[in-house]
Amino acid sequence: MLKAIAPLAALAPAPLLVAACATTPEPAPPPPPSFVEAACGGCHAVEPPFLSPNPNAPSFESVANRPGVTKATIRAWLINAHNYPEQMDFDLTRDRVEEVSTYMITLRRRDYVPMP
Repeated sequence: MLKAIAPLAALAPAPLLVAACATTPEPAPPPPPSFVEAACGGCHAVEPPFLSPNPNAPSFESVANRPGVTKATIRAWLINAHNYPEQMDFDLTRDRVEEVSTYMITLRRRDYVPMP
């Protein structure tokens, strides 16, 4: 009888292992700062559901979740105005660069799945 129970006893920790693998959903991103919404939201999707008004403008979420993107790389790109597409013909102060990059990096997600 004990020999028959022994294999079943080995399965007892299985529910604990499954529970340990379960992930909790990431919290919703914060709302965008008003400057980001006003200056960027005309072309880019800056908040959920991340559907850009301009189909040629990537959503902030898709940019933030590209491989290798960090707050520093966002900041560097925004500071180097010569990188901007022609449509983004404006200058950002260092404070605005910080505001945009700080917000964008909050949109990084471990469970991010690009939209088709």
